[in-house]
Amino acid sequence: MAQGSGAVPSTELLEWPKKDNRRLLHAVYRVGDLDRTIKFYTECFGMKLLRKRDIPEEKYSNAFLGFGPEESHFVMEFTYNYGVTSYDIGTGFGHFAIATPDVYKMVEDIRAKGGNITREPGPVKGGSTIIAFVKDPDGYVFELIQRDSIIDPLCQVMLRVGDLDRAVKFYEKALGMKLVKKVDRPEYKYSIAMMGYAEEHETTVLELTYNYGVTEYTKGNAYAQVAISTDDVYKSGEVVEHVIQELGGQVTRKPGPIPGLNTKITSFLDPDGWKTVLVDNEDFLKELGN
Repeated sequence: MAQGSGAVPSTELLEWPKKDNRRLLHAVYRVGDLDRTIKFYTECFGMKLLRKRDIPEEKYSNAFLGFGPEESHFVMEFTYNYGVTSYDIGTGFGHFAIATPDVYKMVEDIRAKGGNITREPGPVKGGSTIIAFVKDPDGYVFELIQRDSIIDPLCQVMLRVGDLDRAVKFYEKALGMKLVKKVDRPEYKYSIAMMGYAEEHETTVLELTYNYGVTEYTKGNAYAQVAISTDDVYKSGEVVEHVIQELGGQVTRKPGPIPGLNTKITSFLDPDGWKTVLVDNEDFLKELGN
């Protein structure tokens, strides 16, 4: 481990992420027309508008949409910056995924409402799971996955990484996630690792994808980050700093309250440059009015 941040961390501190009360809260990305996005996600995907706010002094609006309340479901946070109508998605962001009992019917409904189907429903290559792909009006890709049992329909965030083993170690050590599934597909020259806080069918997971020989991707300026809950932002932030020394990454915001909102957060980049924000559990519930 590199030197520079003081004493060697205690075993108790490094075990903290696995004992902490964590779950994926939301993904944040930028859109060119907030009303258009809300219309698409509610009509085509069947999501609900959970809350919306306009911050004119900072020249942006945002909306939270999902399949259930934020207290218990992973949701999408869409941000519209005044006057900006399009963004670069980049090559690193992959897709979000929605689980549904009938992919064929969902595709029919989306098509009827003018949605862009980029892969017709059918089994995955070399498997039996039925999937399809659609694009939203801003160009974000969604994978539709057919499942019999669904706890939270918004079930995956797929990000591409340059070193899969390093990425898995980072999310295990810094965020207390577990590797719930790893698949290597040499015939298609890629490997994936599903990272989460419960089994793949029980929770939302990060799908980390490594394409053979590709070590870097462009991030664009569209996808922003995922947010994860914690009982102690300061303790969690301390762990992250130590893991970053070992595996790479960067702290982008030290632990502390957001001015004006008083919600305690910390944020950082993983070794591939993907951003995560850790949010205090109690403060998050206060934001929701609980």
